Parts: sequence; structure tokens; C-alpha cells
Amino acid sequence: MEKLKLDIILPCYNPIEGWVDTILASVESLQLELPNTELFIYLVNDGSSKGITPTNIEALRSGILNFNYITYTQNGGKGFALRKGIQASQHDLCIFTDVDFPYTTDSFVRLYQTLVGGNLEVVVGHRSERYYDKVPSMRVKISKVFKFFVRKFFRLPVSDTQCGLKGVRAKGKQIFLQTTTNRYLFDLEFIHFVAKQMPEKLKAVDVTLKPNIVFSTMNFRVLMGEGWSFLLIFLKNFFR
Repeated sequence: MEKLKLDIILPCYNPIEGWVDTILASVESLQLELPNTELFIYLVNDGSSKGITPTNIEALRSGILNFNYITYTQNGGKGFALRKGIQASQHDLCIFTDVDFPYTTDSFVRLYQTLVGGNLEVVVGHRSERYYDKVPSMRVKISKVFKFFVRKFFRLPVSDTQCGLKGVRAKGKQIFLQTTTNRYLFDLEFIHFVAKQMPEKLKAVDVTLKPNIVFSTMNFRVLMGEGWSFLLIFLKNFFR
């Protein structure tokens, strides 16, 4: 029987030390859990100014059979990087996550199996209350305030838009490429578009965070920028 093929897209910006080993170990673990699936890794270097060297890329090429490297010099944001990766991906099944593979292998496999087994185009991770036990308190507050505003201003079939683990098939890819938000809230825009165009093809699955994940800081300037992005997405929704 011919193997299924899965594209895994990893946006990357100024990664922390040890990121190459994390990718190699995570891909190896996933391949053991998914022996009937051929994995294709797409690393998108989103204009990093540090942390990525030619030696790093050579190690990934040597350690991963199907490794693809996309790089450009100007930082565009995670949404921008993911659109670059999705444009380059070649197969129907596609999952994108962060370069540190923050969710457990079981979570990844469960999301993948849901995408393969159901009549679905988009499967998104859902972070339960237990997820927040491992998250810095400021992040918890920001996340819960954001969820409140999403519930108030958008009618979406899923309650968690920002989880960093999502799977798409061909039509889901097409919708993702309609997004224009470049930074954190690209997820909200994407789920909003899916909910408008094919809500019956969307499903959420519970996911679990790995221990000892390092969270990036979100300063006031970043929060203001994301507030503006939220307003723009809402206005697009209101005037459609």
C-alpha cells in the first residue's frame, strides 16, 4: 500500500539554542508513530538575524530525508512565513506548528488522524484549561481576554483560534492563502474565513503542551499591533 504523504511546515525566527536537535528528535518520534506516512519538512526562515547557521541547515538536510528550506532576508511575521510554506508544499495533507514542536507527539498524531479519517479540510488544536497550568501568568491573562473578545465579536464554530497546531487539506490551504494578516492574529483571520466558507469541514481536537516549553515575551508594542489587527479583521467581518 502506498504511503500517505504529510507536509509539516515550521516557521522559524531567531530560534533558541538546541532548536535543530528538537526538530530532529520530534521528526524521528513522529515517524515512529506514523510508519505508513512519509513526512516532508518545510523550514521557513522568516528573516532571522541570529540562531540559524549553514551548519544547522546541513545537519537538518543530513538527518531528515525530505527536508526543504525556504529563506528570505526580511522578517515578515509568522502568518507571512506560513503562507510561504503552504505555497511551497506539494501534498494534500499539511500540518503547521512551531519550530520547537511545543505540543506532545500524541497531540500531533491525534490531530493528524482526525484530518485523515474525517471528511474535513481543517483541524485545529484546542487548548484545555489544563494547558494553562504550564503557561506564564501574563500569557494566561492575555489569552483569556482575547478569547472573550473573539466570543463577543465573532461567531465561530471553535473556541480556540490561536493554538499553534493546525492541519489542513487542499481546500484549507486555499483558504489560508486568502489571509493577509502577517503576525499573531493570522490564526483568527484563517478560522474566520473557514467558518464563513465551509464550517462543516472544520473541527477542533484537544492538545497537550510539552513540559518546559519556553514562551516568547509579548511587549506593549506587540499587543498594540495585534489589537489593530483584531480591529481590521472585525471590520472585514462587519462589512462583508
